[in-house]
Amino acid sequence: MGVYAVTGSASGMGRAVVEKLTAAGHTVIGVDVQAAEVVADLSTAEGRGHAVREVLAQAGGRLDGAVLAAGVGPTPGAERLPVIGAVNYLGVVELLDGWRAALAASGRAKVVVFGSNSTTTTPAVPRRTVGALLSGDVDKAVRSVRLFGKGAAPIMYAGSKIAVTRWARRHATTTDWAGAGIRLNVLAPGAIMTPLLEKQLATPLEAKTVRRFPVPVGGFGDAGQLGDWVVFMLSDSADFLCGSVVFVDGGSDAYFRPDSWPRSVPVTRLARYAWRFLRYPGNR
Repeated sequence: MGVYAVTGSASGMGRAVVEKLTAAGHTVIGVDVQAAEVVADLSTAEGRGHAVREVLAQAGGRLDGAVLAAGVGPTPGAERLPVIGAVNYLGVVELLDGWRAALAASGRAKVVVFGSNSTTTTPAVPRRTVGALLSGDVDKAVRSVRLFGKGAAPIMYAGSKIAVTRWARRHATTTDWAGAGIRLNVLAPGAIMTPLLEKQLATPLEAKTVRRFPVPVGGFGDAGQLGDWVVFMLSDSADFLCGSVVFVDGGSDAYFRPDSWPRSVPVTRLARYAWRFLRYPGNR
């Protein structure tokens, strides 16, 4: 049986993951703002540091996997913008940076980062928003979305999920991650029935927007089903899964982008690969 860290463990999809892992006999170290083994506010540097240290202490310096499910939704309000960026981006990358050695100690660790189908279904997300987050500058990211006024929160949310997904894709294939036996992948849910979605549906204006969003299979997803996906992505069956983004969204991403993926590798990247390959005498 393994030892797993799960952020956002007290509710929604994070809680569903904890229940699935616990039922299978694994040890789970939950991280949340309340009702968790490690109580921490991931919107602050102090809280993120505390989460890193306490999880490592409770795990004894070795983790078989981690699930980064904590997140803040597109709740309106200027005061929420930095919280969205801090939790959804820094609350993933800083924790994973701090846990990487413990994950490597396992030899076959699996990491699942919760992304979102908002990454591909939200229009007009500024590149500078994503770039600012990738550089760790949440304040700059907040400034970049203020021009959207009341619509800034959804843009900030999508930007944070794009940034964290790109971070995961960039790092997943590196020596420090894939080379250390750590499989890093992203799960991108759509509209899943969680307390956050229930709150949105209870607000008439937000409910109208949510119900109008195309979900080809109809209805909303089930948190328990997402938990099953996570358990699979943490299993030995996922040893060959690396840097993947798995959309579980009822078909919304495919509805909006039927011809956008797959795309051929950019020529510049292929050229760099060919150059590295040809540099070695044995490959000539």
